[in-house]
Amino acid sequence: MGLEFDYKDGQTPLDEEEKEGLKIKSITTQGELDEFEQLNIEKAVEWTIHTKLKPENILTEKFIKNLHKKMYGDVWKWAGQFRRTEKNIGILWTKIGIELKNLLDDTKYWIENKTYSYEEIAIRFKHRIVSIHCFPNGNGRHSRMMADIIMESIFGGEIFSWHQSNMVKANQTRKQYIEALKEADNGIIKPLIEFAKN
Repeated sequence: MGLEFDYKDGQTPLDEEEKEGLKIKSITTQGELDEFEQLNIEKAVEWTIHTKLKPENILTEKFIKNLHKKMYGDVWKWAGQFRRTEKNIGILWTKIGIELKNLLDDTKYWIENKTYSYEEIAIRFKHRIVSIHCFPNGNGRHSRMMADIIMESIFGGEIFSWHQSNMVKANQTRKQYIEALKEADNGIIKPLIEFAKN
């Protein structure tokens, strides 16, 4: 019996091979998957709180993969590995490494030259990394955690509240989030910053 997932607006369907990577064989529903992922993510949050994250290590491919592994490694065998399939969103999978490097270089440039406010740098990073879509799954939550880590560990600021939600629930909040992402796709970043702060 294969897993049948109920994909919300803006979520990426997994292909069969990716579904095979599920470590916990007792999971059969989207609800159970969400719960296990949430527990795993909470462990990752604990890790970020108790680990002294060095600013120079954060904006690296190694850290980005490691964070994804910390967030999803209990649930998915492929956690922390870049996707090797095409998706309905994101760039060609063969370009992930180079596009991520460009993003990391741009972000370092923005920080050094104070191109944008701290909040805007973190949110621009979050928007770009989610549009690259590095991983088979979990890109949204991973990108939000990255924005929080950039705020806290690079800028010494407060993390975003993201409407105090985990955004898995398909409701008004998620709709607002998707709208803000679409605005950012068109170069209008303010709604996404506002969303993150509320």
